[in-house]
Amino acid sequence: MIRADACVELIGRVLERYGLECVAIGAAEEIPGSYWGDSEAGLIGSRIFFRPDTPLHSILHEAGHFVCMSEERRARLVGDAGGDHDEENAVCYLQIVLADEFPGVGRRSMCQDMDAWGYTFRLGSAKAWFDHEAQDARQWLLSHGVLDAGGAPTWRRRD
Repeated sequence: MIRADACVELIGRVLERYGLECVAIGAAEEIPGSYWGDSEAGLIGSRIFFRPDTPLHSILHEAGHFVCMSEERRARLVGDAGGDHDEENAVCYLQIVLADEFPGVGRRSMCQDMDAWGYTFRLGSAKAWFDHEAQDARQWLLSHGVLDAGGAPTWRRRD
């Protein structure tokens, strides 16, 4: 599993494009705003928290929630991003797309890490879902201005 300590500076450069403040904390510290606890990333407002052992998939997933939620929800965000089924699918799709911003990671590795963590998809794997069943998630991201027509990040949050 790819961990934050492998790419801390790049995490900051990528996620700051969305207006997220990346806060790396010490290895022994509890992560503020973490929904799952343990080493999983946390969100409070526009700040994303992670430790050296936080999986990159967790950071990108929580960042995806920040990008995909409404401005009203962002303003009161503390740990639980909420959202509906369609938004959750969009978040998963976006985290896979964002993995391409990390040299040596990419979509395949992200899907493998998602599967190892326990994400569940009807087709049995994140890659199968992304390749064959995620058109609705992609459309959601397109319609909210998060992806462009070619499927690349626009670096804009949900409009």
